[in-house]
Amino acid sequence: MAVLGRQAILKAIEQGALSITPFTPELVGPASVDLTLASTFRVFRKVHQVIEVRKNTDYRDLTDKMEVPSGQHILIMPGETVLGITKERLRLGPGLCGWLEGRSRFARLGLMVHISAPFMGPGIDSQQVLEMSNFGPAPLEVYPGTPICQFVFQHLEGSEQYEGRFADQTEASF
Repeated sequence: MAVLGRQAILKAIEQGALSITPFTPELVGPASVDLTLASTFRVFRKVHQVIEVRKNTDYRDLTDKMEVPSGQHILIMPGETVLGITKERLRLGPGLCGWLEGRSRFARLGLMVHISAPFMGPGIDSQQVLEMSNFGPAPLEVYPGTPICQFVFQHLEGSEQYEGRFADQTEASF
């Protein structure tokens, strides 16, 4: 499986094999596309009970949805995890899959943008949820609109398509 470079990414968009909405050409790098942070977040409630990790456990039952006004930020304390979502919606055709990755400039501050779920399967058509955690020593101010992560595209051998629980996730269903 080959990683798509800048020209291959632009060609795949032109041919309709993938789409990014909204699309900002300046965010296409040499082998990835930067994705920006939307203004919708999910913040975990302070719970005083054990959370069962099971197939049907739903993060929405444990979090509150909030909007950060334009020009404002969300504060992520050391050791805290907050869910965010990308402003861009990705649609991958059957021949593409990819990896959501952090950006080193923010990782060096202690910000992880995903905990353990970087792979996105063929056929997704969704905004990407980010499991943002502060592993640094100081609180982090995180601003919507920041190019917070990057997506690396790969060609897939075969024509499989992901049809799971989060295939069509958007800010409204997040």
